[in-house]
Amino acid sequence: MAVLDQKQLAKVADFVERRKNREPLQHLTGRSLFRQLTLAVGPGVFVPRRETEFVTQLAIDALRASDSAAPIAVDLGTGAGAIALSMATEVPGVTVYGVEISPEAFEWARHNFETIAPLNAYAVLGDMADALPELDGGVDVVVACPPFQPDGVESVTPEVRLFDPPVALFGGGSDGLDLVRALSQRALRLLRPGGTLALEHGVSQSDRISTLLHGHGWRTVTSHRDPRGRERVTTARR
Repeated sequence: MAVLDQKQLAKVADFVERRKNREPLQHLTGRSLFRQLTLAVGPGVFVPRRETEFVTQLAIDALRASDSAAPIAVDLGTGAGAIALSMATEVPGVTVYGVEISPEAFEWARHNFETIAPLNAYAVLGDMADALPELDGGVDVVVACPPFQPDGVESVTPEVRLFDPPVALFGGGSDGLDLVRALSQRALRLLRPGGTLALEHGVSQSDRISTLLHGHGWRTVTSHRDPRGRERVTTARR
C-alpha cells in the first residue's frame, strides 16, 4: 500500500477544498477527455462536454461522406479545440480551422492544436461572424456550439456559473439565438454548394432554429436527437 508524503497530502487537501467549492474536476487536473483526445483546459476556456461528442460525430460523418478529395472543415467558436481536433485526427485528408474570439480561450486552443493536431489543423483568433473570408465558397462542413443562453438567464450549476467563461455561455440576446443568426449567415458564405452545417443548441430551441435556418435559405434542415433522446443538434445543407 502506497503512503503519500507531505507534499502529496497537501496537494490532495488542496484539490478536496477546491472541489468542495465546486471548481470543476477538469480545472484541478488540467485536462478534459473528449472522444479520442486529452485536451488541456483551465480558467478562461469552456470545459468540453460529453454531449458535444454527438454534434462532433455528425460533422465527422458529413466530412466522410463528402465527395471532396481534400475536404475543409471550420469549427466556429472552437474553445479548447475539442470538435476541431476530433475532426482533424479522425478524418484522413481533412484540413480544419478552429476559430475562437476569446484571447484567453484561444491560448488553450493554440496549445492543444500544437500538441495534438496534425499539420492540417489551424487555430485562428477571430470573430465567427466574419472569420476566414479567404475560404468563402470552399468549405465542406461548418460546425459550431455557440452560446445559446438568453441574456439574463443564470445557470444554476455552480461549476458553470462560477468557472466557465461568460463569453462561452451568453451573448444570444433575448431569445438566445443572436449568435446563431450570425453563424448561419457566415456559414452560408463559407460553405460550398452541398456543404453541411452542424449546430449544437439548447434542447428547447430546435423548432425556432429550424424556422430561422429555413428563413435564411438553408436546405434539408434536420433536427437530431442525441443518445438521451433530446433534440440538441440541427444540420442543414447549403
